[in-house]
Amino acid sequence: MKKILVPTDFSNLAQIATDVAADMAKKMKAEIILLHVIEQPTSGSFSVTGEVNGYGDGENKLFTLKLIQKSKVQLASAVDTLRLLGIKAKSELHMGNPFHGIRTLITEHKVDLIIMGTEGRTKLESMIVGSNTEKVIRHAACPVLTVNKKPKAVNFKNIVYATSLLGGEEKFAKVVSEIQEYFKSKLHLVWINTPAIFQPDQVVKKAMLDFAKRQNLKNYSVSIFNDYSPEEGIIHFADSISADLIAMATHGRSGFAHVLAGSISEEVATHARRPVITYLVK
Repeated sequence: MKKILVPTDFSNLAQIATDVAADMAKKMKAEIILLHVIEQPTSGSFSVTGEVNGYGDGENKLFTLKLIQKSKVQLASAVDTLRLLGIKAKSELHMGNPFHGIRTLITEHKVDLIIMGTEGRTKLESMIVGSNTEKVIRHAACPVLTVNKKPKAVNFKNIVYATSLLGGEEKFAKVVSEIQEYFKSKLHLVWINTPAIFQPDQVVKKAMLDFAKRQNLKNYSVSIFNDYSPEEGIIHFADSISADLIAMATHGRSGFAHVLAGSISEEVATHARRPVITYLVK
């Protein structure tokens, strides 16, 4: 992983994501790109170089210009702090739609990892309101690491890898293995048995061992955990072994299917008390 994108609104939660990114960048010798998007009512976004056109006259244009200037100062300060830590860093300032700005930078800069803060929501709040973080988890073309509090140390010694065994996880398995190699971690491969989706132990264990062999996983264990729902099971299993990181693929449900079934990865990312890395697979 050579490029880490950190979207920031300069909040405490965004600072936590930046701190985690700094720790990982030092470990991986990666570059950090800080992105701030000044939200505007549009579906697109564009890079800001200082000029302000098309946003009205008088007070509105002056307000927007001051907002741009303030954001540039905040970004420059954040980049300077990272560079003082010996981390290669740069910033991007965009106006428009935050999700569009993130998606654009993923492509333009060939981003390997996004690190974002996430706040806990109830299922109803997520269904009605959603969040930029949830949109990124659902649609980003690279892995997304979410954090909701600063871990005591960014030292992912125990990684829970929750798999659905549906296939298509080859790229994600390589990402997990890469993180494992950097941090000398142990993988805890887990399948969650629920009343609605139940499989006999011997069937699941064979499938998990076959999966691990296909993905060339190293230093791993295999577990089957029972719970009422997949998301609860993943969180509870991670709690039971004091995991440092949860890794899981997302299959990118959207629209009506997303409202009906929700996304297990989004639920885990929103409610887990530890960092969660997700990746969209087809």
